[in-house]
Amino acid sequence: MKKITYLIVCVLFTQILVAQDLFINELDCDTPGVDDKEFLELKSTIPNFSLDGYVVVFFNGSTSGNNSSYFLIDLDGYSTDGNGLFLIGSESVTPFPQLLISANTIQNGADAVAIYQASDVDFPDGTVATIDNLVDVLLYDTSDSDDADMIAIFSAHPNFTDIQQINEGSGNNTNSIQRLDDGSYVSTTPTPRALNENGGSGIDFNAISISTSQTQYTEGESFDIVFTAQENVVVDYQFSFTLNNYGFNTSDFTGNTTVTIPAGSNTVTTTITLVDDDIDEGDEEPLIRFVNIEEPFIPFNNFVKLRAIDNDFTVAPFGTPINPTYGVVASTQPSGYYDALDGLSDDALKQALQDIVADPTVVRTQTYADVIDILKEADQNPENSNEVWLVYLEQGMPKLDFQTTSNNVGSWNREHTFPRSRGGFYSIDDDDIANGIDAYWTTNADSLRHGNSDAHALRAVDGPENSSRGNQFYGEYNGPSGTLGGFKGDVARSVFYMAVRYNGLSIVNGFPEGNVGQFGDLQTLLEWHRNDPPDDFEMNRNNVVYNWQFNRNPFIDQPDMIEYIWGNMIGETWQQNLSVSDNVLNEVVVYPNPTKGKISFRGFDTSIEATLFSVDGRQLSTSLVEPNTYINLNVSSGMYLLKLSSEKKSIIKKIIVE
Repeated sequence: MKKITYLIVCVLFTQILVAQDLFINELDCDTPGVDDKEFLELKSTIPNFSLDGYVVVFFNGSTSGNNSSYFLIDLDGYSTDGNGLFLIGSESVTPFPQLLISANTIQNGADAVAIYQASDVDFPDGTVATIDNLVDVLLYDTSDSDDADMIAIFSAHPNFTDIQQINEGSGNNTNSIQRLDDGSYVSTTPTPRALNENGGSGIDFNAISISTSQTQYTEGESFDIVFTAQENVVVDYQFSFTLNNYGFNTSDFTGNTTVTIPAGSNTVTTTITLVDDDIDEGDEEPLIRFVNIEEPFIPFNNFVKLRAIDNDFTVAPFGTPINPTYGVVASTQPSGYYDALDGLSDDALKQALQDIVADPTVVRTQTYADVIDILKEADQNPENSNEVWLVYLEQGMPKLDFQTTSNNVGSWNREHTFPRSRGGFYSIDDDDIANGIDAYWTTNADSLRHGNSDAHALRAVDGPENSSRGNQFYGEYNGPSGTLGGFKGDVARSVFYMAVRYNGLSIVNGFPEGNVGQFGDLQTLLEWHRNDPPDDFEMNRNNVVYNWQFNRNPFIDQPDMIEYIWGNMIGETWQQNLSVSDNVLNEVVVYPNPTKGKISFRGFDTSIEATLFSVDGRQLSTSLVEPNTYINLNVSSGMYLLKLSSEKKSIIKKIIVE
């Protein structure tokens, strides 16, 4: 629900005071910024009250929400504290909640939150608000109009006949709604896990905070964890914590995890040393978490996540897209994979190609969640195995920084090179589950929905840059300024792949707004493809995706085929390039590269033709090269394309002239 900005208004309403064991004590439905400090606080009339058999249900009061449930919390297994309080919120809320929910879960209003004596199965998503088994309810808003329908539903309960909708304040306010002793509500400064105004006396909790000087450390480094209580302790207070989190455990560090705050003090420090092993296990995330802290001590913060950098990362034998290599990575295509295409042209060629890459008896498709794991392998940074290579920013980012919240800054996510809104394919519920490589759907050329999770057309991308690209066509979007554009041929070939793989998709000239299934600009994509030929990085990702999906992007294996379907060879009969086993041009070595103008050749025993092109496709020179000879390029510094041809076969290499 949209969070509308108005002037802050504090309104006080009176509600009938109902004698009950459990009620809603405080709600903060809207906080400044990213809404990560929203919370709900319950209160029982007696301390340490068991919450078994209770549920909390949030209802959406908007027109589209239809007064129906959008979020449920099952309270079985929980109890209120010594003051009868029970705090529900995200990890950003302080003191630390007794029950965690994701940040920015609670909607602003006009909405409602209610407590029921019921089971979680009684409230599937979309359940219309009800007074059956109702224990307590709070109707609230952020300077929105009253939701008359919601008020009518709950006022039908005999204990809530005079129910009112309470205003927390305008959007991004700093207030919370708090229940007073007389049953009325006030909008004022939040007091999570503390008694509200006139709430009587209770236990004075002493909250302990966790802090470190940094959030990131490398194997072999030592660091201090400081625990600080809000008040000095009267007697020695000993407690324990853990750093374990997934694969990170006690074998990865040394140091004391049981500490004591001495009497008369409020702080204790312990030193942790990360074990420097020789195992490439990837970066990990230690999680500092209290184990046995007890009232009157409570966590001020908890689940403090650090980053342990593994210094044993590996470097691939091939280059990145901005420092490319060629011929190092061999295609893993099966023998004869493209043989059925020989002798075909035009639509017959395209159809035969689709029969290969969309063969329902062979090809598989995974879930959209599985794509995360595919990209961690397919888009792995050749310079650091613990990172992915970001397609537009052209730099590495830790694999651990995959976006998991609504905030995409400093994280990476999945980029559809053929945007979903342009193609008409989207996620379904099952797409949220990562099933692994051995669980898959069968698919065919008409399975357009599977374009949503086709890894040949998905890339690891910087979160904000993904938002900047949006669903723009290539040509409208040309990448961030200052980058080298080493991604351009890669994304062009992925779009060409999609237009063959799925019926209903096509590539056209210009920018066809409003025509779902059409993508442009064809001439831009052809230019990008010609000027940035497939390199080892792209061939490696083709091999990785093939291992999952059992199909390949043919325009990486056979890049010239694009010309026969969309380019300057339309109408010509296709004969595939040299096979994987006899492509001798792949063995040609051109050196040095970069060069100051003179380049030498080796790795072949017959004459080949060397044609030099500028990056915009202009032919500059042609030479006949004999084995173990050299040529002088006689060009200014910059990047060039060298096309090597022999017996009607060719290969393109990038040349850097200094």
